[in-house]
Amino acid sequence: MNEMLLLRHGETEWSKAGRHTGRTDLPLTEHGEDQARALAPLVKGQRFDLVLVSPAQRARRTAELAGLAGYQVDEDMWEWDYGGYEGITTPEIREGRPGWYLWRDGVTPGDAEHPGESAADVAARADRVIARAKQADGRVALVAHGHFLRVLAARWLGLEPEGGRLLKLDTGTYSRLGFEHEEPVLVAWNAPVS
Repeated sequence: MNEMLLLRHGETEWSKAGRHTGRTDLPLTEHGEDQARALAPLVKGQRFDLVLVSPAQRARRTAELAGLAGYQVDEDMWEWDYGGYEGITTPEIREGRPGWYLWRDGVTPGDAEHPGESAADVAARADRVIARAKQADGRVALVAHGHFLRVLAARWLGLEPEGGRLLKLDTGTYSRLGFEHEEPVLVAWNAPVS
């Protein structure tokens, strides 16, 4: 593998409202679909040896609208399972847990559908995706979620998963991971499509 193109899915109603959206499977908003279509010029005319997409409909729809046909769904690429914080905003969480910060404090367990994950749990999934991507012969494209891709980039750089806190990632943006002198680097990060 020589480069990974990372696409964060387009906007959903919950991402627009700042609600933590892990395993809740929401569609893109109209604006989110426009964001996904705007990613198409990055993909057009490119050859990808491997395209992996989160099972979430917001990621699959983004891949389709961006023109990434023939993708494979990878269960490891689900967003961070926010447990008891699923669907809740940071200000709402802080009403009962002042100063709460996901990267430092983690999540509380939720119900059977949202048991919650630690940063280490997300990193284990990201590490498996990276190992799979490294087996490809050329370029790889990944379409997934904000916190998951931030952890994946941190792991790519050899950082602990909490290093993802340094890498803000907006909806409908692209990033690139690659190499410089055989060492993993960020080539582009949180780049908007102009």
